[in-house]
Amino acid sequence: MTIALRDDVMYILLKKIHQKDGNGKHSVNFKATDFTGRNLTIAEFLGHLDYLNQKQYIDADFSGNAYATQEDVPDLINEEEVDFRVANTFGAPDGPLPHLIQFKRAELTEKGEKMLERMEENPPEALKTGASTPIIAKNTNFLEKVALRAELPDIFDARDLTTVVYRTMRDLMTTEASKAVEVELHEKAEEGATNKRLQQEIADLWHDDNPLVAWLSTIRPPLKFDDKTFILRIEKEGGLPLGTNGEKVIKAVFSATKDELSAARIKEVTEFLPGKIKDMWIAA
Repeated sequence: MTIALRDDVMYILLKKIHQKDGNGKHSVNFKATDFTGRNLTIAEFLGHLDYLNQKQYIDADFSGNAYATQEDVPDLINEEEVDFRVANTFGAPDGPLPHLIQFKRAELTEKGEKMLERMEENPPEALKTGASTPIIAKNTNFLEKVALRAELPDIFDARDLTTVVYRTMRDLMTTEASKAVEVELHEKAEEGATNKRLQQEIADLWHDDNPLVAWLSTIRPPLKFDDKTFILRIEKEGGLPLGTNGEKVIKAVFSATKDELSAARIKEVTEFLPGKIKDMWIAA
């Protein structure tokens, strides 16, 4: 597969590899946010890296399948940086016969250093357009807000992870406080929302669609656990997709939820949250 080389992508790669502590080859942490607005696929990303390595602009360690030769890669960059799992089924990140590609360490060669210097003196025109980020407007619905803020693939992941965050929050709260939040979310759904069905789902998510869990939450006393346990529960129970983490999901759910609650209810919830989680709720 032929890759059209782009100077904006080359510049980002060279600059990222140039950032290091000490001399010699070093691990390089590529994230999807490094290429926001660049419309880059995994094939294009690997193709640019392979080109820089073959033309001796970088000295890099790779392992796994050949780069930029597969037609069957999904159009996503693995935000978890160096580990690239490329499926043999088009568009499927976890196909039945995945090839493992790893970009381990790299450094700029003298040739690469000179190329970066020239590009820094005259940056690529494409970079001047700036990166585009989805705008969260006032009328953006709840699950879309969570998905955008947590950088999730879709609203289905947003729904599942919101359920886990809400369950963890309720475990820290008294039955009365939890019920007050649920009532307020239901009232918001009755206020003539643009999409009543989706708005109602927010209240249902807080209530939990597992009848046993919902029932237990009405009879048990509040649990006691710290902020690290809170984050760990989200990461272990939530089945986080690549490209996000527990804290990012928690912040996204908190922010979207506070949009739906009154100041009094927000303050009440604050009292039940531990340490860093409380700070995240206040800042959301």
